[in-house]
Amino acid sequence: MPRPKKWRRVCCMPGSQSFGPLDDGRYTRQAIVMTVDEYETIRLIDFEGLNQEECAERMGVARTTAQAIYSSARTKLAECLVKGTALSIRGGEYVLCEREPFSCGCSRCRKKKSGMEEDKE
Repeated sequence: MPRPKKWRRVCCMPGSQSFGPLDDGRYTRQAIVMTVDEYETIRLIDFEGLNQEECAERMGVARTTAQAIYSSARTKLAECLVKGTALSIRGGEYVLCEREPFSCGCSRCRKKKSGMEEDKE
């Protein structure tokens, strides 16, 4: 019997879920699908500046798993940029962060938390 899949923890859903070329009126190619957990590794490593070990800890997976997810996401991004195909973010094996609101430590949550504290004053 195979080992059960471990759900990847994701802080929040992407603000936009579809991206594509704007300058090609002949666009007919099918979109490349990036999973939400792949998006999360890109967000944590490339946008937040975490290393793969820190990313894995945030997502609740092994470092090698985070590395494999990140590699797959980078390959999909590269293909979209080089071939000019659309990108769609959806699906995957993930669960949204269940921690207290704004407590996971990412910059998005810190900004929201600091904005809320300013509103209270």
